[in-house]
Amino acid sequence: MKIITRQIAIENLKKYIDQDLRKLALKHGITTYETGRQNKGWKGLVLERLAGLKTNISKAPNGLTYELKSVSFHNKKEILVPKETMAITMINPEELKAHSFFESHCWAKLKTIIFCAVMWYGKNAEKAELIKVTSLDFAETDELILEIKADYDLIRKKLIKYGFEALTGKDGKWIQARTKGAGHGSTTRAFYARTSLVKRIFEMAK
Repeated sequence: MKIITRQIAIENLKKYIDQDLRKLALKHGITTYETGRQNKGWKGLVLERLAGLKTNISKAPNGLTYELKSVSFHNKKEILVPKETMAITMINPEELKAHSFFESHCWAKLKTIIFCAVMWYGKNAEKAELIKVTSLDFAETDELILEIKADYDLIRKKLIKYGFEALTGKDGKWIQARTKGAGHGSTTRAFYARTSLVKRIFEMAK
């Protein structure tokens, strides 16, 4: 079995930039809206296939896993910007208390994600081009990474001092910890990349 490393997956995906994912979905037999209801995960399934993966996670030679994240972009006042925040990982309060940023699941996820920007034309749109593919490959001493770490530290301190329920989306410049799921009564929390961070990651892409 051929091992698809993270770098190979990125290179494979870049071959499809500016191509319509809807047409590629039909080509690979992936259902989008044909049943009358949207297959919500269709873009992710197409991207996995284009990357050379048969499952949503592939083991790299060094044992690390990586995943693809599809992020919708749209035009706002003639500028291409992320449509929404991006989920990074669920928060386990005990793990958050116990682990510093560079030991955390949040950092482990962020540094292994392959970010795929996809054009959004509206709900149930007939097309969705792949715009850009990138990853967060920066040293732990990079200014952006240190600012993300500062957000994590702030959220961690708030959890330790005030408890899990005190975590809201208001905290953090680049990442936030907010409820995941429908309604304000949700008892779960997840780390999300703010739209400003998503935009910055793609702006720095080669």
